Amino acid sequence: MPARKLYFEAIRVGDELPALAKAPVDRVQLSRYAGASGDFNPVHVDELYAKSVGMPSVYAPGMLVMGMLGQLISDWARGGQMRRYNVRFIKMVWPGDTVVCKGRVSDRHGSGGRYFVEIDLWAENQKGELLMKGSSQIQLFYSLEDENRQRSGQSPIVVEVPRESLSNVNAAAPASATSAAPSEGSDEADERREGVTSKKTVPREKPAAKTATLPSAKKAKK
Repeated sequence: MPARKLYFEAIRVGDELPALAKAPVDRVQLSRYAGASGDFNPVHVDELYAKSVGMPSVYAPGMLVMGMLGQLISDWARGGQMRRYNVRFIKMVWPGDTVVCKGRVSDRHGSGGRYFVEIDLWAENQKGELLMKGSSQIQLFYSLEDENRQRSGQSPIVVEVPRESLSNVNAAAPASATSAAPSEGSDEADERREGVTSKKTVPREKPAAKTATLPSAKKAKK
């Protein structure tokens, strides 16, 4: 059995999925999708009907674009299992539009031998306009050794991985930049150290506490 292409240990928060650019949508594709899906809504395949209800032409079903984003995930997470996938439709896709699907690792965590990554997903057209956005959760083996152990009936490798989120990573950058701003050896830092340090500490710590709290609250709602 060939080794898996993707394991949890190799993924980092902020990693971007290779963009997937689809061929421009055309009316033949819309007809084929209608036949494959059983969705024969005339606004997607009948030009005259679409114009009679106020549309400039037929347009692509939202599920077609959702399928394109799904392909992005399956191409990237080879060997992984999709545990959740949801999207929100933003903008219509018309014949001639090119759909570009993109994604980014926004969260990773593991406990009890089960390892998950959260993916932020979105699709754009050739103008860079947002067409759809969503998210997905993928479960992965920790490593090749972990996969071999589990497939042979042994217990998984257990590594406790605290939740790491993209929002926390981004929040850390301004904090470190702020602390590095005053030069330790400068005359200005020496002259103002006592009067300024106490003032700087409060505003510098407030945002850090705030950004650390919000992401966890958001995750709790999910």
